[in-house]
Amino acid sequence: MFELLKTDAHTKARLGRLTTAHGVIDTPVYMPVGTQGSVKAIDPRELHEMGTQIILGNTYHLNIRPGLDIIRAAGGLHKFINWKKPILTDSGGFQVFSLAKIRKIKSHGVEFRSHLDGSLLFLGPKEAMEIQRTLGSDIAMCFDECPPHDAPAKEQRHAVERTMRWARECREQPRADGQLVFGIVQGGSNPALREECAKAIVATDFDGYAIGGVSVGEPEPEMMKAVELTEPFLPNDKARYAMGLGTPAQMVELIARGVDMFDCVLPTRVARNGTAYTRKGAIGLKGGSYKMDFGPIEAGCDCFACKLFTRAYLRHLLKANEILGLRMLSVHNSHMYLKLMADVRAAIAAGTFAEFHREFIAGFVPSRKILSQREAAKLER
Repeated sequence: MFELLKTDAHTKARLGRLTTAHGVIDTPVYMPVGTQGSVKAIDPRELHEMGTQIILGNTYHLNIRPGLDIIRAAGGLHKFINWKKPILTDSGGFQVFSLAKIRKIKSHGVEFRSHLDGSLLFLGPKEAMEIQRTLGSDIAMCFDECPPHDAPAKEQRHAVERTMRWARECREQPRADGQLVFGIVQGGSNPALREECAKAIVATDFDGYAIGGVSVGEPEPEMMKAVELTEPFLPNDKARYAMGLGTPAQMVELIARGVDMFDCVLPTRVARNGTAYTRKGAIGLKGGSYKMDFGPIEAGCDCFACKLFTRAYLRHLLKANEILGLRMLSVHNSHMYLKLMADVRAAIAAGTFAEFHREFIAGFVPSRKILSQREAAKLER
């Protein structure tokens, strides 16, 4: 159940509350990604301490490894991974896009070759919902087809038709106790397809709605366009989820466009490459300019890494390939994303989100640029 608490007077930003079987989630919310039952490099205690409300798991990957027999014997995914808060499971639809070289799309689902051993497996609406029912996730996603952003018009049309048909099949499947199911809207950046798909998915009546087909290699303006084309057709009394997004600036922009929920692998992925996110942009801590920098990753940040370690020490760890370095950057980046969402919620509640939005975007250097020590210090002043 989703409760809309407040809408910003100057943007489409929304403050909400989503009630699930394992707890209440305040929105807007960022969901750390635990594809295989673990958020990379971060343990559950750390996730709790940094204010994580919900994590994400993946149907395709958990079905392959460790497999449903083990998770069923453990008493479900929550008990298996010792996570007592909500979990959302992706249906495996994104793997239709990401594993394009080892899958074949059929009318009733998708045939995959396992990325581990090449064995044949099939995933369709019935199978995806059955797996998620066994996992016992709080929010299960419909199985959909996610085509590349530059797919030909005919391919986009077929993807939308399958997505709408598969959504109806998913809606008919039994659920775990208290499990919510979200429908997914596809259609690329085609206005007619987005409208058609959104109206059909909403008419099927789900507990929430996701905007799919974003973060699939498209330029950022196309990403924004896809969300803008979909949002007007989504009901106000249901949660809205932009799948696979995004950078800090993208999330703030999309909150201003009416989105409530986000997941993204970037915080831990870029950390493993030595990059840290700050409110002003991304900094590459492997750079030589940080060798003698004894300040925290980000001034004013109260995460574990910033309270205890310096940029110079973390750079040393990264250069020496010490696991602690990438762990601490993963902790900082995930904390930064979660704190940003908490500050967004506070701004919407206070009626100051429009100002927050304007100032954040003006001060954030696009993530394609990695800041040097001099640039980062200048922005912090």
